[in-house]
Amino acid sequence: MIMEKKIVEYLQLSDEVEEDGGEAQRLELEEEFSREGRSFYEVFSLRGIRVNRVDPGFISCSFKVPLRLTDRDRNLANGAIANLVDEVGGALVQIQGLPPCVSVDMSIAFLSQAKLGEELEVTSRLLGERGRYKGTLVVVRNQRTGEVIAEGRHSLFGRQASKL
Repeated sequence: MIMEKKIVEYLQLSDEVEEDGGEAQRLELEEEFSREGRSFYEVFSLRGIRVNRVDPGFISCSFKVPLRLTDRDRNLANGAIANLVDEVGGALVQIQGLPPCVSVDMSIAFLSQAKLGEELEVTSRLLGERGRYKGTLVVVRNQRTGEVIAEGRHSLFGRQASKL
């Protein structure tokens, strides 16, 4: 239960706000990332993600494609997909009280497009770990059709919890 709470806190930054690009939204974002100790980039890219399920070695999230993360064709940008792989894969192996793991390698297969407003399911599974090295598999799929948008393998290196 503690692990689930920490993952939810790590990923679920806040509710979605209006995409008006106005001054009020900018100020709200600035206050949020300074108050939470998170970077502007994390707040900007993860705003609106919802954690649905957390089990040992597994996370399931949902994410509606927002305008701010789309390309000129109104598809979810590849960089935004890479960020989802990085953040959701990293959240799976994060250990409370230790510095975050460092990404060593990411390999992403971009298989389809996600359009503006589509609801996505983002899942992460632990592939394995050897010492301080861990590997995750992140799958991004369209919730309505089940079509796989992208699949990423994410390798991370970090500290281990003390055995004392």
